[in-house]
Amino acid sequence: MTITIEQLEELVLSYNPGVQTTALAEAYAFATEAHAGQMRKSGEPFVSHPLEVAGILAELHLDTATITAAILHDVVEDSHIDMKEIRERFGDEVAGLVDGVTKLGRIKVGTLAEQQSQNMRKMLIAMAKDIRVILIKLADRLHNMRTIEFLETQRQLDKARETMEIYAPLAHRFGISSMKWELEDLSMKVLEPVKYEQIQRMVSESRDAREDYLGQVIGELTRELGEVGISAEISGRPKHFYSIYQKMSQKGKDFNEIYDLIALRIIVDSVKDVYGALGTVHSIWKPVPGRFKDYVAMPKFNMYQSLHTTVIGPAGRPLELQLRTREMHRTAEYGIAAHWRYKEGGKGDESFEERLAWLRQMLEWQTELKDPREFMEALKIDLFEDEVFVFTPKGDVVSLRKGSTPVDFAYAIHTEVGNHTVGAKVNGSIVPLGYELQMGDRIDIMTNKSTGPSRDWLNIVKTSGARSKIRTYFSKVSRTDDLSRGKDELTKIVRKQGLSIGSHAGVKALAQVAKDLNFAEGDDLVAAIGAGKCSAKMVVGRLIKLLSVEPSAKGDQPEPGELLPTMPMTPPRSRRRSPTGVRVKGIDDLLVRLARCCNPVPGDGIVGFVTRGRGVSVHRGDCPNAADLLRQSERIIDVEWDVESSTTYQVEIFIEARDRTRLLNDVTAALAEAGVNVLSANIATDKQGIASMRFLFEMGDMEQLDAVLARVRGTDGVFNADRMKPAPVSGRKGA
Repeated sequence: MTITIEQLEELVLSYNPGVQTTALAEAYAFATEAHAGQMRKSGEPFVSHPLEVAGILAELHLDTATITAAILHDVVEDSHIDMKEIRERFGDEVAGLVDGVTKLGRIKVGTLAEQQSQNMRKMLIAMAKDIRVILIKLADRLHNMRTIEFLETQRQLDKARETMEIYAPLAHRFGISSMKWELEDLSMKVLEPVKYEQIQRMVSESRDAREDYLGQVIGELTRELGEVGISAEISGRPKHFYSIYQKMSQKGKDFNEIYDLIALRIIVDSVKDVYGALGTVHSIWKPVPGRFKDYVAMPKFNMYQSLHTTVIGPAGRPLELQLRTREMHRTAEYGIAAHWRYKEGGKGDESFEERLAWLRQMLEWQTELKDPREFMEALKIDLFEDEVFVFTPKGDVVSLRKGSTPVDFAYAIHTEVGNHTVGAKVNGSIVPLGYELQMGDRIDIMTNKSTGPSRDWLNIVKTSGARSKIRTYFSKVSRTDDLSRGKDELTKIVRKQGLSIGSHAGVKALAQVAKDLNFAEGDDLVAAIGAGKCSAKMVVGRLIKLLSVEPSAKGDQPEPGELLPTMPMTPPRSRRRSPTGVRVKGIDDLLVRLARCCNPVPGDGIVGFVTRGRGVSVHRGDCPNAADLLRQSERIIDVEWDVESSTTYQVEIFIEARDRTRLLNDVTAALAEAGVNVLSANIATDKQGIASMRFLFEMGDMEQLDAVLARVRGTDGVFNADRMKPAPVSGRKGA
């Protein structure tokens, strides 16, 4: 029989006396008019459904704003009424709740794998701006399940499966056991009708004997507790068919082995009496080892508190007992609803915030917790503020980082889908690939197998997975280009030296140079040259050093095509290579060193100065210290870069950037990608949030330096990257 508006008002007044119920009557009249002419599958007027939903919430003792919203929850979706009118008639609070339920009602569920169900539950929480929205949605589903027999068979199965995998677990997470158990039983009745009827019949057949047995136990326990001064309410515990079925199927037990078929609940006044009653129970009947659980000292994740014990009762039959206080019992039955604050124009429950904070620590969004200390703030709405939940065309839920784009979504589906993406539709409309996905969007990716990613995508994707897959794609594609460029550059420089590349000996020499420079093989070294990570001049210098060996006394001849000079390679006398990569014109045996004040590298204009006892000091032409020394013309000496040298040089760069998380990591990654060996670093951040960085590293020549600076300047947040200017040395007396 459907609840009436008068019965609903009486129910609300029973737990919240003095509250104004006029809003309920107004909402009912408004909903009746909006749903006029609409009928349910059962043949009842449609308005009976929202009224029943309101009644379920009133049984949970919720506030009048929630119950008012429950009466109106289908009005916007199933009639001509809009949210503006709801807000004008019933205020912002009620309108906000109705709007939240309306949005959740539009979520369509596709496949229901475990991870899918988990994402759906998380999305429901994230989309609800007020936890009461979820409570209305649960009550809505409960009433629909109570009347599910009026739907066609396939819809019954779909609804029952959805209820079992999404809504019953939601009620469990919120600690609303009364709702959870009924949702499970109603779903089982649809999904497993034969097993449901079997368990129902077995429970019914044993009811008379079980009630006689429980009467005997309750009488004995009441006397014993009375003797120790403990006042208690003792009753048989309701039997839930789905929990019986689970224990029989999962644990392989027979019907007669299910302990909680014979179960008692003992409700006392205080926590002290809970433990006192436990002692009395164990003094009367012997406890079963391993069957005691203390959820009072260590509550379950959904706030549930009770002592559980199983004893061998009269006639040697196992007997399960739950012991709790009245407050614990209310929490066990109503979960979060038991702790909701009723403002109703008054001051409200001052301890509510503390209790809600505790609740937030207790809720855990996992399939099942093994350790009760593992808690998450699942009711804190901003728990998922960094996530957005969207749908595939088939209705599967995908969780992405907030701010994600269709490109992130495409790569989350599959790497190949991402690589061949050419466009996207969101909720049926074409959107730019940079569109920011919103909660509940349904995305359809358009692909073309003949196309590939764009490097610009690196600027719009938000997920590290998508960024990594894009970079991997281009690293594979660009390797071929890098190899081609590297071979061209290497060949060009070799020809300038009057040499040629080709033979077996040349390949062996290239492999040796690659090994010396920590590359796996010659092609890796050539690709590094093409990518600007390695100096071609340096590599050629090392190749010449390996291959410019005179024929032996036995008259060994080079192989055809070997890397050899076109003119005789052995001059009248061999010239000494400079370890610094700089030589003094006309003199081979002078000590040469590079000035540390300016760190010159090949490509810089250089000038040499004869120092007192330390050979020749080489400075950059723009070094301020060189300007002082140029006045001493008698000490100037002609120097030049040795183009055949394989020497590496030290370079220091200066970087300015907006300080942010992972800035240092991204800058050092750019340096690593450029193939340089960092020797030292210095980082500081000022009060304005500007980070200043100095890096000293080794490299081959100016061409490689340009490539390094280009990579660093492309790092997010970097607005300046350049080579350090030479610093003047004050009080200088000599070079």
